[in-house]
Amino acid sequence: MGLIKEYQRHSAKITRTRRWKALRIHALDRDEWQCVQCGTHRRLEVDHIEPVRTRPDLAWTLSNLQTLCGRCHARKTRIEIGLGRPDPAREAWKSLLRDMQRNPNKHEV
Repeated sequence: MGLIKEYQRHSAKITRTRRWKALRIHALDRDEWQCVQCGTHRRLEVDHIEPVRTRPDLAWTLSNLQTLCGRCHARKTRIEIGLGRPDPAREAWKSLLRDMQRNPNKHEV
């Protein structure tokens, strides 16, 4: 509970502006309207790679934004606030599967 209580949504002031809405569209277009982690096109959100609470100077920088689905964004946030750690073996497997989906000719047998 202590970690959650300490976590505040610092980006709320940014994500409610017109400027954010325009920047969000640029990030979605750049990432081809798909999650950069799993490749899905559903429930897309634009995430600050370096959180606003630690790097407010990067809040409006396109290179600090990434498109994530709700599930991947929730996982990233849980890890950032200390509620979970990724399993390295599982992350390596997921990375391999993503690469195989994106580059099927590279992994032909």
